[in-house]
Amino acid sequence: MSPRAVSPPADNTLRSHGRAVLVLGLPLIGSHLAQVALQVTDTLMLGWFSVEALAAAVLGAMLFFTLFVMGAGIAWAVMPMVAHANAAGETAELRRITRMGLWQSVLFSGAVMPVMWWSGPLLVAAGQEPQIAALTQEYLRIMGWGMAPALLVMVLKSYLAALERAQMVLWVTVVAALLNILLNWVLIFGNLGVPALGLRGAAIGSVIVQLFSIGLLVAYAGLLPELRAHALFLRLWRPDWPGFWRLFRLAWPISLTNLAESGLFAASAILMGWLGTHELAAHGIAIEITSIVFMVHLGLSNAATVRAGSAMGRGDGTALRRGALMAVALSVCFALLTMVVYLGFPAQMTGLFLTPEDPARDQVIAIGVGLLAVAAVFQLADGAQVVALGLLRGMQDTRVPMIMAAISYWLIGIPASWLLGIRLGYGGMGVWAGLVVGLVLAGSLLMLRFWSRARRV
Repeated sequence: MSPRAVSPPADNTLRSHGRAVLVLGLPLIGSHLAQVALQVTDTLMLGWFSVEALAAAVLGAMLFFTLFVMGAGIAWAVMPMVAHANAAGETAELRRITRMGLWQSVLFSGAVMPVMWWSGPLLVAAGQEPQIAALTQEYLRIMGWGMAPALLVMVLKSYLAALERAQMVLWVTVVAALLNILLNWVLIFGNLGVPALGLRGAAIGSVIVQLFSIGLLVAYAGLLPELRAHALFLRLWRPDWPGFWRLFRLAWPISLTNLAESGLFAASAILMGWLGTHELAAHGIAIEITSIVFMVHLGLSNAATVRAGSAMGRGDGTALRRGALMAVALSVCFALLTMVVYLGFPAQMTGLFLTPEDPARDQVIAIGVGLLAVAAVFQLADGAQVVALGLLRGMQDTRVPMIMAAISYWLIGIPASWLLGIRLGYGGMGVWAGLVVGLVLAGSLLMLRFWSRARRV
């Protein structure tokens, strides 16, 4: 039996399920907020360094994040499988899946390194300014070395979250975020006798932070007495091909779903780059702000995945449906709250990312205010689609959701962004309005998919 099996709620009331989602979800939300703080800190501090460095960091972060979330599909497949195995008391299966998640993360990192190494010509071919593309490639050639440790961190975080040990996930991420601020202050601006490295300094700091994080999580998972029975790192070099392919079958649709969603925002960055450097900088700032809010929905989604996986492991259909209802309700309430903030304080939030002396400050803020107004509209849809995906992953249903996401984002969302923003001339707000179209469709289809399946459990 697993040393700490995921327990059902004390009763099957909605209140009990809401409490269970929050107990697991709040530390995960905190860890996701701390994680996005790494990127927000880079964007904020590079915005103080120069607008050119900010624009290059926006493009580089978009490309890195697109590849990262694709690889994170491995970790997100580990989460429901470990939760299911833990609820069923299958310790050997839990260990095999986590190990093969570590294997697949390293293999994926090696496969995508060439894309980052030669990203400059790809960005120029995509219509970006050559100077910004060259800066972005320099940034990504350093950031690429952080891909493997970042994905290994994700696998161990998923393993711990599935065991409902999210508090450790939270504290490791918070410490990493604080370390990133210190390293950026030293490396970007050249303090404590270190030369000012600008964009390269931000990338070097990020790699150091990822190495530090994986070291902490390996020590915790390997040394904690309650987890030592899992023996995660004992003979880690030995392959387990049946476990490898079981995880792969669940992971690859999640990876492609993540690619479709992150690709939607990466493509929007490309379209904004066509409009100009100021539009791209405003887009990057608005994305950072909305990313902070999205982490709350993502934390609730992860909690929903664990609770759904646990309910499926116990064969408890009532717990599955009631836990899902509370996760959705919490997401909707938070989305309504953030709509008020986006519409009430857009200029103040955008201005935080720019120095008062920046000659482009007023123009970038004006563009950012419009983008946040559109972002207020898609909060409900964005929360709905990510929570629905989390619930479906808990049921280990990933292939049909992948198709739904690909259609919504790429056949509908991207063309709508191009049509409204570029072809019809509505600029940045038109590009973001296309995002709304894709997210609304995805949220609707995925919610219908989950509830139609949940009723049959």
